[in-house]
Amino acid sequence: MSAPLYPEGPKLPHYDVVIVGGAIIGSSIAWFLSSNPDFDGSLLVIERDPSYEFASTSRTNSCVRQQFSTEINIRISQFTAEYVKNFKDYMGGDSEVPDLALDAFGYMYLADNEAFAAHLRTNQKLQASLGAGTKIYSPDEIVAAYPFYHVDDLILGSHNLKDEGYFEGSTMFEWWRRSARKKGAEYIHNEAVDIQLNKAGDRAETITLATGEHVSCGTLINAAGPRAAEFASLAGITLPIEPRKRFTWIFSAERPLDQPLPLTIDPSGIHMRQYGKSDYMAGSPPHTDPAAPFDDFEEDHHLWAEHVWPLIAARVPQFEAIRVTSSWAGHYAYNRLDHNAVLGAHTKVNNFIFANGFSGHGLQQSPAVGRGIAELVLYGTYRALDLSDFSYQRIEESRPLLETAII
Repeated sequence: MSAPLYPEGPKLPHYDVVIVGGAIIGSSIAWFLSSNPDFDGSLLVIERDPSYEFASTSRTNSCVRQQFSTEINIRISQFTAEYVKNFKDYMGGDSEVPDLALDAFGYMYLADNEAFAAHLRTNQKLQASLGAGTKIYSPDEIVAAYPFYHVDDLILGSHNLKDEGYFEGSTMFEWWRRSARKKGAEYIHNEAVDIQLNKAGDRAETITLATGEHVSCGTLINAAGPRAAEFASLAGITLPIEPRKRFTWIFSAERPLDQPLPLTIDPSGIHMRQYGKSDYMAGSPPHTDPAAPFDDFEEDHHLWAEHVWPLIAARVPQFEAIRVTSSWAGHYAYNRLDHNAVLGAHTKVNNFIFANGFSGHGLQQSPAVGRGIAELVLYGTYRALDLSDFSYQRIEESRPLLETAII
């Protein structure tokens, strides 16, 4: 992804809306706001690294699923699938906008114990009741559909071939950003280093940039990804969000599979999927999963050789002879409370809006989140899909909206 040339300094001393963070979430909000005919204000997006080299957006697996354990997350993903399949229409029918394909190889959750099997059965009932295509597969049914799996240790699988799989998230991101800028959103290469509240402490009035400028704002949106808690702390706000490291490997197989590999969530915690026509992608958390320093993207090659590869080969014996062609480490913006997003206004600083803590599913939730936050800014409420379950109030009350289907 080529680095856009953003200026450092803002053009104006005041903006109606300031978004801190210009990756997928910030750019989604910027696009939904700037493309809404009811918005005629000024909009500033502050991005600390316009190359996006280490942004979670650039290191995502770029997939969407409906296999969640909460209704609201399922509804969000259903809108994403609709949005992706009708991307050009949503972007105004511009002939230059490409169509986005959704490669629906599906997610395949595998259970090797009765407790997790029961959990998948419960989730499947919820998902199916909302229109998802999730089905429960016995081990024999798994092998009948996908003969390459080793299933002797399994109780069941949960699989959905309807609107689940890979889509070109990077293309969506690029067009959101490009279109938002054309519609008047101003992107700058800078960093917010301080927030000044009013005397009552119930509004963010001004932010200070790393280059020294002071910018006043009507609404301040936190879309700072793994740095969300650091930015919120400038306003005296606590967020239970931290960077968690995740590893990804791209590999080719000496004996490729005869059919696409679903995004397979193994009971061991590793996952793998089809990557293009003939390669594969695998991912894993580290052995221990503490908060990572913001600039720690060091890979763990021992993890691949000693842990991930043996597990992959045990599940798919054809992967005993493979070759890694690329690899990287990235960060989740991990919500320690419940692995779910934090959305909407702060309970006291009422013009400080959160769009944070997606815990690995930010890209796939970005269309609904961008639309919802734009509605909140413009109308003071959610209209198309009620996202109030993700409010900051649950953080203050330590009241988790627990999402158990986390990869």
